[in-house]
Amino acid sequence: MSAQDSATGSVWLIIGPGLDQNRVSAELADAFEVRYGQRCRVVNTRELFLGISAGRLLLLDQRGRELSAPRVAYARLSTPGLSTDREIMLLRHLEAMGTVLVNPISAVLSCVNKFWQLQDLAAAGLPVPDTRTHLDAPLGQLVALGVSEPCVVKSVRGHRGNQVFLASDAEMLCGVQGSLRSDFPYLLQDYVAFSHGRDLRVVVVDGEAVAVQSHQAADGRLTSNLAQGGDFTVCPGRYPHAEELAIRAAQVLGLGVAGVDLLFCPDGQFLICEVNANVSWKTHAVAVTPAILTACDRRLQRTAVPQPLPI
Repeated sequence: MSAQDSATGSVWLIIGPGLDQNRVSAELADAFEVRYGQRCRVVNTRELFLGISAGRLLLLDQRGRELSAPRVAYARLSTPGLSTDREIMLLRHLEAMGTVLVNPISAVLSCVNKFWQLQDLAAAGLPVPDTRTHLDAPLGQLVALGVSEPCVVKSVRGHRGNQVFLASDAEMLCGVQGSLRSDFPYLLQDYVAFSHGRDLRVVVVDGEAVAVQSHQAADGRLTSNLAQGGDFTVCPGRYPHAEELAIRAAQVLGLGVAGVDLLFCPDGQFLICEVNANVSWKTHAVAVTPAILTACDRRLQRTAVPQPLPI
């Protein structure tokens, strides 16, 4: 271990706004500190400051002390409020200073916008629901082009099953559009009735499915997110084709750590509902944290100590 490694940490766990009291963040922080000791730094984004001096990128702590960039970083960032002016700017700064991110910037950005990831997945030939969205036009103009009935409506920035609902027909959708938030576009997706209220969540780390569970909604709801009161059944190995599809989805997006949600189809196949860069898991999923540590180890073995780059 070099003096630089011990002074600033060769491996960072970066925790974004709203996640510092999170159980998963605490589990990871404890595991990182046990595995890496003085080589590890657990840091909140609010504790870091960025700068440029004489053409050199700077990273500063709350006391204004200069920090060396970590060799490897795993960032837990909440996607609903993720900002290119804050969290993404930090990741760009670290990458420019030579840090290897477990989840690279392009992969994180693809998971922030639900249509971006569908673009990438469809272009790679992976199965996704038929989907339409709009840009500057009102949602009503998109509806007027024709939609499947019923259809699933979701915000491109939705999270934990929020801002997702089933519209029975175009008339109903036109009737509620004035009540919907207009700060982000919406997706209109084909409704997969066979998967109503249930999906399959696969946590993928470096090309391996390390946790698999099926989700079941409460009270007949459309969404089966645990945050919305859904229940789950642990089922690794029960759906090997689904696990392979989830691994492929994570690879296409470039994610080292991903949570892939899949929809059940009547023929036994699956559609990719969405892919998440900010993954959470329950205490029973004991393989996830060790897998993330192993992912960091692999990247440490491949990297040299980063040096600030001239600009």
